[in-house]
Amino acid sequence: MLPSSLRHDGPASHRAIPILLLACSIIAHIGTPTQHSLFTSAIAWILLCAYTSLTTSRHTASIDGSIRRQSWLAGGLLALAQLCSRVVDDTALWWANGLLPCFAYCLLRSDVFGLDASTASPPPSPGRPRALAVSGSMVALAILTTSAVFATYITAQDYTTFPLGLSSAALQVLAFACIEKASIEAQSSRRGNVIYSANGLLSQSVKSSSSSNDAAAVLIRDISTSAAVAITLAAILETLTSGAPGYLGLFGHVMGQQWLLHQGALGFLLSILLIGVHLLMFWALLMMIQRNGTLATSFVPLIAAVVSQLSVDFSFSRLWFAALCAATVFSFFDTSDLTSGEARKGMRYQRILTLIAALSFAFSAVLYYSGAGKPAFTTQKGFSDVLQPLPPATPLAPMELHDTRSHPIAQLIAEADVSWQQKLQGQSQTLDAAVAEYRRRYNIPPPPHFDKWFEFARARNVQMIDEYDTVYKTMLPFWGISPATIRARAREAIGFQGNFLMGLALRDGKPAVVHGGEEWLQQAAVGMIQNFVQYLPDMDLAFNIHDEPRVIVPHDDLSRLVSIALDENMPAILKTSGLRNAFSGRPADVNDGQSFAESKTTRFNTYAHQPVWDPARLSCAPDTPARTLDEAFATDNLTSYALGELGFVYNQTAFNDICNSPSFSKTFGFFDRPNAVNFAHLLYPIFSQSKVSSFNDILYPSPWYWYGKVKYEESRDITWKAKTPTLLWRGSTTGGFSRNGGWRRQHRQHMVTKLNALDDAKILQRTETPGGESEYHVKSVPRKDYQNRMNVHFSHIGQCDKEDCDAQREFFDIQGGVDQQDHWKWRYLLDLDGNAFSGRFYAFLKSKSLVLKMAVFREWHQEWLRPWVHYVPLSLRGDEVLESVRYFSATGEGGEELGARLAEQGSEWAHKVLRNEDFEVWFFRVLLEYGRVIDDNRSEIGYGGP
Repeated sequence: MLPSSLRHDGPASHRAIPILLLACSIIAHIGTPTQHSLFTSAIAWILLCAYTSLTTSRHTASIDGSIRRQSWLAGGLLALAQLCSRVVDDTALWWANGLLPCFAYCLLRSDVFGLDASTASPPPSPGRPRALAVSGSMVALAILTTSAVFATYITAQDYTTFPLGLSSAALQVLAFACIEKASIEAQSSRRGNVIYSANGLLSQSVKSSSSSNDAAAVLIRDISTSAAVAITLAAILETLTSGAPGYLGLFGHVMGQQWLLHQGALGFLLSILLIGVHLLMFWALLMMIQRNGTLATSFVPLIAAVVSQLSVDFSFSRLWFAALCAATVFSFFDTSDLTSGEARKGMRYQRILTLIAALSFAFSAVLYYSGAGKPAFTTQKGFSDVLQPLPPATPLAPMELHDTRSHPIAQLIAEADVSWQQKLQGQSQTLDAAVAEYRRRYNIPPPPHFDKWFEFARARNVQMIDEYDTVYKTMLPFWGISPATIRARAREAIGFQGNFLMGLALRDGKPAVVHGGEEWLQQAAVGMIQNFVQYLPDMDLAFNIHDEPRVIVPHDDLSRLVSIALDENMPAILKTSGLRNAFSGRPADVNDGQSFAESKTTRFNTYAHQPVWDPARLSCAPDTPARTLDEAFATDNLTSYALGELGFVYNQTAFNDICNSPSFSKTFGFFDRPNAVNFAHLLYPIFSQSKVSSFNDILYPSPWYWYGKVKYEESRDITWKAKTPTLLWRGSTTGGFSRNGGWRRQHRQHMVTKLNALDDAKILQRTETPGGESEYHVKSVPRKDYQNRMNVHFSHIGQCDKEDCDAQREFFDIQGGVDQQDHWKWRYLLDLDGNAFSGRFYAFLKSKSLVLKMAVFREWHQEWLRPWVHYVPLSLRGDEVLESVRYFSATGEGGEELGARLAEQGSEWAHKVLRNEDFEVWFFRVLLEYGRVIDDNRSEIGYGGP
């Protein structure tokens, strides 16, 4: 039985308005794309404005000017409220709707607008229900507001969420009050004409049945006109800066990226549907405010937000707080029904509700602050609401699964999809936006010619405009030493022939001389910069011609360099007004570029065929596992990157951070005995194609890829269904030099051995629970039962002493190699590091097969390729490999569909961002940053804007 204050005795059409508003609000919450939501709203407001203008034009003069001004103000306030919400996007602002009733109640009680929350407003008229008369308690209001926020809140990524949320809620309530006040005044002025008798003593009111409807329509017209103008202007600005409208929303996330790329017609129909939903929502909102008042209307967005959050991110804790909120809404509105006979019953109900609420909030607070668990409205740092792993039972063990009802891989893919879509939608579309984002991320202006770089990138349709954090982190230590020192070290390194470097001199906007390295490498290096070299300063570049990285700075020195950079040298730029958008002229210590001066000595030390773990870990912080003083107690920090007993990699960056994993000293070939390497422990500006996390080389896109050393021929590829559902790998024993049985400690040998072993392996088996649900549990199975899923073998033995080469030939089942273009016959392709990065990765990724990649070496593409979106990351332990292949082949569990989706996403994305044009744009950005850091006037140059 509903409270009387929620029951209407008017026509069914009037009772349907709140239901229509609620339904449209929920659909709009869930389905509206975060990008170009203003575009959708603008069209809806325009359509509403056009319709009401056509139907109410003859009544314009009969509405008082002050009432119309209030309507225009209300429309502007609604537009501002939506703009506040649009800045943050996504569900992070839904919690603000929970504040609407509280704000409305306080505003009405203050009587600023001449409205009273305890009386009916606007006044009733024939066939129109009276607005809700509410005198609910402040305790009930506090409970329903808090429980609504608990049910809808998610951890914000930006502190601006809170003030913007408050602003949005406050502006909405002010708009509602303006509309209500205008409606009251309009209806009062249109109650009817008065006819006087001949003697003037008698009068009679002649009421018009259409007068109230006319007033409502005129108000809607004026409000929609004001809102349409404001939102349209904002939408135009957004469209100009963000490109063509893209309708994504929840539907796009559910259906996958291939739907976004191929189903344009459905996307267009979805956009039309959402415009219609917004049109109905705006109309119902305005009508409900006029019929039911501000306070009652403010509860509809609250209920819509709670239902929407439950729909997209259900959890029992959210459901509990949603139920608590609903019960409190009932209590709040029912207080007006408490007659003397019912007062005791109502007070008992409120007391019980208050006690339940207090216990719920207290229990959630205890869970949150004790770390014993997390309520649904919070997430652990680094995770969205999709994936909420639990802390491990023992220190440094893998994170534990919070939800065992779905497969860990499915959860990891869903988690990655959310963060990846947010990154894509946030890319800057204009130069001004890119400059602003650069300043926000790095707190300094961009380097000189940033405008030229931006034009260069946009002309080549580069997808990622803002994702260059790797460049910033690489260059940061160089800000801690003088430009002259950096230039001197480059000359010194290039001048010593035994350093195995290629030197490239740039003079007067052209490559002047290139020396060292193979011919293809020289051609590729020059070819990569030929389209933008005219914007670079005169400088000498030192390129590493070894696979392995070269520069590792001890932690204490590195910390001091970074401190000097952040505290002294970089802030100096912010004090300069009128930055010069150009590099300085050639310094006196830079020659004419005809040759490189010879160096007689070198500070690079040779470590070829020697263990290098000790020097390689020098840059790790003293409190990390890699720097443990007693090797017997050195334990990997699996918590930082592994999930579940099988150790699925949820954080690729943490996995290949060697400071987390002292076991790499005995399981990764580079640390056991690198094949060829010369280390320096000073900060030298050496450009390398890949590096280990502890090294300080400057990463750049590999010329190997630009030159096309490993190609992908699409004509040789076949469909996913036609591929053999087996994991394929063929390769040689590169990765380290084997001596005295060292091959047993190297990663490629470890992986091949593990995947071909005759022992038991662990998989995840889905079982039915007594309640009818399914759960995944670890199960041991003979590995031979899945041998048809593995085709992983060495095709060549090398980089070893004779005894170790012979031992490996005897131990391993050496099989013939597979032609590069024949790899596409297999559904799953394994990609492993060798002496450094794997040169086949990009070709694998462009294919229609799914790539499973184990990589400790980092490349330039760290921000451009996303694990669990474009490929499957693997750990060095390899416990999860078999289960990954099994799950992606499981038709009844949804794994095969996910595998096909990842393979398609990886292929499509690789063809967009792994082109030669993309390599050049990234390299251009690197060289601009390097050009600034070696400029003697680096605190006075940069791009400050047009």
